[in-house]
Amino acid sequence: MRIFPACICPKSWAYAIIRLEDPIEIRTVASRSDLKKFVKVPYRIFQDSPWWVPPLIRDELEMFNTRKNPALEEAETRQFIAYRNGEPVGRIAAILSHAANTKYGTRNLRFGWFDTIRDIEVARALFSAAESWGKEKGMTTITGPQGFTDLDKEGMMISGFDTLPTIVGMYNHDYYPQFMEEMGFEKEIDYFEFLTPIPHETGIPPKLLRLADRIKERTSLRLLEFKNKKEVWKIAPDIFRLINEAFTDIYGTVPFSEKFIEYNVKQYIPFLKLDMLKVAVDPDGKLVAFLFTVPSLSRAFQKARGKLFPFGWFHLLRGLNSNEVLDFYMAAVKKEHQGKGIDLLMAIEITKMALSRGFKYAESNLELEDNTKVQALWKHFNPTRHRTRRIYNKEIP
Repeated sequence: MRIFPACICPKSWAYAIIRLEDPIEIRTVASRSDLKKFVKVPYRIFQDSPWWVPPLIRDELEMFNTRKNPALEEAETRQFIAYRNGEPVGRIAAILSHAANTKYGTRNLRFGWFDTIRDIEVARALFSAAESWGKEKGMTTITGPQGFTDLDKEGMMISGFDTLPTIVGMYNHDYYPQFMEEMGFEKEIDYFEFLTPIPHETGIPPKLLRLADRIKERTSLRLLEFKNKKEVWKIAPDIFRLINEAFTDIYGTVPFSEKFIEYNVKQYIPFLKLDMLKVAVDPDGKLVAFLFTVPSLSRAFQKARGKLFPFGWFHLLRGLNSNEVLDFYMAAVKKEHQGKGIDLLMAIEITKMALSRGFKYAESNLELEDNTKVQALWKHFNPTRHRTRRIYNKEIP
């Protein structure tokens, strides 16, 4: 299941006192045992952070398994762990996305899964290892944090360090951006995230309801009502195909293969609540838009501590029935129907659902800084931009 978002606080002061002359050793992940160590590095770095949301360990292991993750059919990757005095103090994944380089005509190396203690020499050593591998592969630039596809965690936090990310948003300490700049990285593009109160006191703005009525009168599109998940399973592959089409011009996206689509359908649909998915179809019944939301699972993931068993499942199931924060997970509108108001119709229906269920807030996931259309939709509900993420770039020396 892949649901998809300060200084290290030591267990003892003896660990905290690290001599500057102690060498940093970079080891390449070469076995499943190494990969488990790679996945668990953040548990040391964020062990006392109230904001870090641990991913499921089994999902992280599967991410780098060529037999499990179809995205690896069009990508290569190397993972590196930094050690000092035999203790892991940082990690990084270097990703060579053939799909992205083919699409954009680049020779670019991506980096992701980057974490480090508050020591820039550890960061330098990790990036040196990643860039050296990229140079061997003929790459000339490096960007990140990014994953294999746009569904993976991406973007380094540059603000909002005292906020709880969604399960598809990574967390990092506030010294990370400083390290990136000191290592010569520059801004490529930013993502915004918004937290919006559900309008229990004021209700949905009347002008939006009037606008929605006019849109309904002039459109031939209709929103589906699902009776059971079998009906969702039938159209689920088309949802991801629509993402392929609608996001083709969006920064950093790569096309999903049919195998990858099938893989993700199995990951997402079992945890879907029927009234939290809105789908629009044309008169022929063809999918033209969707909006997928889910109750925030961030607190549940914190309690699960990366494990489903023995009690992780219990926390996740409770989280799916919570009504504190509603995460706007993903959405897409077919190109020829963009700008015609179907996104507003879906947002209003989701807001009605949130009001009836008693949700207090809605949280967006990553929105590109130049995505003014979506931001214009949010503005009617008094949002707060509470987090900003950045993709960095640099030439490989």
